[in-house]
Amino acid sequence: MTPKRHALNGLLAIPALIALLHASILEAQDKAATSAPTNAPTFDQAADKALQAMKKRAEELDIKGVAVVAYAEGDTVKSWTSKMVVVGTLTSGQDQNRKGNNLLAIAYSKAAEMADTLKDSGSKVRAPMLGEFGYQGGLVTKSKSGIVIVAFSGGPSEDDLKVSRAGLDVMTGNL
Repeated sequence: MTPKRHALNGLLAIPALIALLHASILEAQDKAATSAPTNAPTFDQAADKALQAMKKRAEELDIKGVAVVAYAEGDTVKSWTSKMVVVGTLTSGQDQNRKGNNLLAIAYSKAAEMADTLKDSGSKVRAPMLGEFGYQGGLVTKSKSGIVIVAFSGGPSEDDLKVSRAGLDVMTGNL
């Protein structure tokens, strides 16, 4: 066989290799699509529904503040995905004589405490660490695949808990 003929045979095989590779990619995509349920909600979908429920509950209680939801895969919090929504106001109580409250910071402080203790915020299982306040108003639970954390800040603790409960009910039903 001449070198030209050998090179020609190699070139003729390229379309067949491309077709084989393309078929393998399509098969892998089909397997991935059928292995995950298509109706399983994503974190973003569950979080949006939970935040809507929290906003509605806060409005029913006539309180303003910040709602936070977070989700961490597994049994411990090593990383998480979170979303938040402002319900009326991000800050409160500031004037010329008072610093006021950053309600987002307080809500995330509650979430941070729960990420460490895996107990509801303000549970007093340990003294609050620097950056934590020990405030109630956040709830945590384990779901089928991870840890769900919800917190609200803006009202009295008992009302913050009611708002958080509305979000937790939605999150645990969807993740």
